[in-house]
Amino acid sequence: MIGPLTGKVALVAGATRGAGRGIAVALGEAGATVYCTGRSSRTTPRPQRPDDASPFELRGRPETIEETAELVEAAGGTGIAVRIDHTDEIQVEALLARIERDGGRLDVLVNDVWGGDALTEWGVPFWELDLAKARTMLERGLLSHLITARHAAGLMVGAGSGLVVEITDGERLDYRGTLFYDMVKTSVIRAAFAMSEELRPHGVAALALTPGFLRSEAMLEHFGVSEATWRDAVAIDLNFVHSETPRFVGRAVAALAADPDVMERSGRVWSSWTLARDYGFSDVDGARPDWGTHADRQPFGRAARAAHRRFLRAFERDDA
Repeated sequence: MIGPLTGKVALVAGATRGAGRGIAVALGEAGATVYCTGRSSRTTPRPQRPDDASPFELRGRPETIEETAELVEAAGGTGIAVRIDHTDEIQVEALLARIERDGGRLDVLVNDVWGGDALTEWGVPFWELDLAKARTMLERGLLSHLITARHAAGLMVGAGSGLVVEITDGERLDYRGTLFYDMVKTSVIRAAFAMSEELRPHGVAALALTPGFLRSEAMLEHFGVSEATWRDAVAIDLNFVHSETPRFVGRAVAALAADPDVMERSGRVWSSWTLARDYGFSDVDGARPDWGTHADRQPFGRAARAAHRRFLRAFERDDA
């Protein structure tokens, strides 16, 4: 089957699990060739750099980039797994050189590298935060995005088209519960805006995108359910009714990538639920969850949304 992205090439940085995996698979579903990158591989759980004796790692998750690439293939695309640490500029430069050699083009870059859940100190005032953790969080969740975009932009600018998507948490300026987490998630939104200003004259769009209440692998595991039985978790948390699979935000990216007028959306932050309304796509079960509307209808509105975000993030795991 020929999809709207057949012949297009995408790089999903941080595709091992969670939103990154969902995005990679959805792009494959639309027919794209997808480079699925991350640090978790069947051969080595994490790249062993000289300084990789970090105490801030969450290990033990079973997902791998190879598995993601296989899911891309099963969905109808071409999946290529590449084990890489996006904070290492030499590795990133080599990856983009490979993409150029392979096909000479890059149509979509999705920056979803995070790796900060083990570093986030919820409930700790900023003047007591561990600066070593903060520095690592900024390196992984922000600097890695900038390094990757810097080396990817040339291919898009040369072609006069392309799309850069920065994955964030939240589409507003609400406080995200702790200073450095807030800085990373809002900074990637600002990065998308700044990149859009410089890329616009070259026909390349850049924007930020947030999922809603994500039924990631770790979230399902925490609640003791599977994707097939996720509704059982509603008894524990009523908000689960409005949750979404990682494929939902993935279909948002695929819709953006196939939109000939995507430049009109450049420079802004979007949500999976807003784009579902605009483009008409649904989640894998046919539902169209709207986390934003649901959260705003709760007592205290945005405060309730922020509190629930903190609850969710307490159980999330490394997406890199």
